[in-house]
Amino acid sequence: MKLSNKVSRQESIQAVLSIAPVILLILLIKAYPIGVALTKSFTNWDGLYQNKFIGLRNYLILFKSEEFWMMLRNNLFLLLHIPVLLVAGFIFAVLLYEKVFAWKIFRSISYFPQILSVVIIGYLFRTLFSNDGPVNIVLRSVGLGPLAIEWLGSGFSALLVIMLCLIWQSLGWQALLILGGLSSMQPSVLEAAQIDGAGYWRRLFKIIVPMLSNVVLYSCIVSVMWIFTGIFPFIFTLTQGGPGYETTTLDYMIYLKAFISGNQLGSACATAIVLLLIVMLLTQLQLKINDKINDWGE
Repeated sequence: MKLSNKVSRQESIQAVLSIAPVILLILLIKAYPIGVALTKSFTNWDGLYQNKFIGLRNYLILFKSEEFWMMLRNNLFLLLHIPVLLVAGFIFAVLLYEKVFAWKIFRSISYFPQILSVVIIGYLFRTLFSNDGPVNIVLRSVGLGPLAIEWLGSGFSALLVIMLCLIWQSLGWQALLILGGLSSMQPSVLEAAQIDGAGYWRRLFKIIVPMLSNVVLYSCIVSVMWIFTGIFPFIFTLTQGGPGYETTTLDYMIYLKAFISGNQLGSACATAIVLLLIVMLLTQLQLKINDKINDWGE
């Protein structure tokens, strides 16, 4: 018994020592910058000399500003692309799983936007939806001239263009993710359901979709984090936050405060901390919802 405890203790020490370098690296790369940002968020830091402690003033100014709530609204509005992306990705994945005609070529083409530079994609959509761009030219040529608007000239239509850009760029990744989930399922389960008389649609909604719940959860969590922290290049290349602040998101707001609006790095740090808390809250909310759905399923 003593020998067993000694071996177990040695294994635990070896396990801790083996992952210690990774933990230290994560703390260095992630925790230290977050700690610095949290500290600087309570100052009027300009990045160089001015570093005066001002308490919660940055946070109070942030929450009282109309721009902050507008930018939060923009982020939340862009979350609407996630259900569309899931449905489209699921359809694409099922077609690939069923190996439709020329499915290998189609798989390569559908994933191609994922390997393109985000900057290239942003400028591509900016050209497509410009006033004299291909989209408006096609609309005018087929007699739909009233629909040929300045797409990037108003906040609502510009947000729709951004959503379309996000869906087009992420569709291949979404389809590949769901295809991986489909490929990991045991064929015997579907064969047994088919033998029991379950039709295609019944197998799809009663077996396949529930078995992909973890894949859907992972996709939603990653997509939410991406919308709040990863679409800066799209905003920068497509609209630069305009017109006004109509398409400015929280991550783009951090850039504006830190590097454009007079080096307000203290305020930018406060915005970054708030953004971190929002992402953590939404992620936890998604996990809670998934747990509730699993409980209902049981």
